[in-house]
Amino acid sequence: MSTQPPPRPIVRHRSADPLTMEVVELIGDVVARFYADYEDAAASHALTGPQARLLSLLALEPLPMRKLAQRLKCEPSNVTGIVDRLESRGLVERRPDSADRRVKLAAATEEGLRVARDLREGLHFAREPLAGLSTAERSSLRDLLRRMLDA
Repeated sequence: MSTQPPPRPIVRHRSADPLTMEVVELIGDVVARFYADYEDAAASHALTGPQARLLSLLALEPLPMRKLAQRLKCEPSNVTGIVDRLESRGLVERRPDSADRRVKLAAATEEGLRVARDLREGLHFAREPLAGLSTAERSSLRDLLRRMLDA
């Protein structure tokens, strides 16, 4: 009796049709232009891209460092350094979590909230083309993007 596993079936991937490939390329171009616009907006406030992204997250709600690392998809030690730099500028503060005093939350200060608002308002790439779409077109685009993310 053989102890070797049965051979794996050969999986052939269907090559994407030209329309799908064009959509993939366009999504890549949109993402690249959005990030470039985001980096420019961050630089106008003497922030790096990661600092601006972290500040934008904290403008929504205070978060524990571990959750920030998960959302930014980076190591917790990186988040600590980013929070340290933002804290030294008065944009972020650390505070105890009322639900668990052992956990420290990072939170945007009033100045941090102002800078995060300015960052959002400084993003022109996505806002200007979207303004040219009708409400129905924007709703359709939103729904399609949600479907892609949920797939």
